[in-house]
Amino acid sequence: MPEPTPAVGRIVHYVSYGTPGVEYSSKCRAAIVTEGMRDESDLVGLAVLNPEGMFFNRYVPHSEDEHRGGTWHWPERV
Repeated sequence: MPEPTPAVGRIVHYVSYGTPGVEYSSKCRAAIVTEGMRDESDLVGLAVLNPEGMFFNRYVPHSEDEHRGGTWHWPERV
């Protein structure tokens, strides 16, 4: 089954970086796609929802398998 297109308004997961001293660990956070990048299907702009507030990030790369910090992926199906 082909992956869906990250269109504006879709819900995805953003993986936070965490902190070097591990005060905060890397975690999946809910995010809303705010923009798609032309000719770059895996880069998107996101509004990330955190317990401490929201932040906005542009040019966020896709990482479906590694889930490394600073990337987005589709939510897992449950």
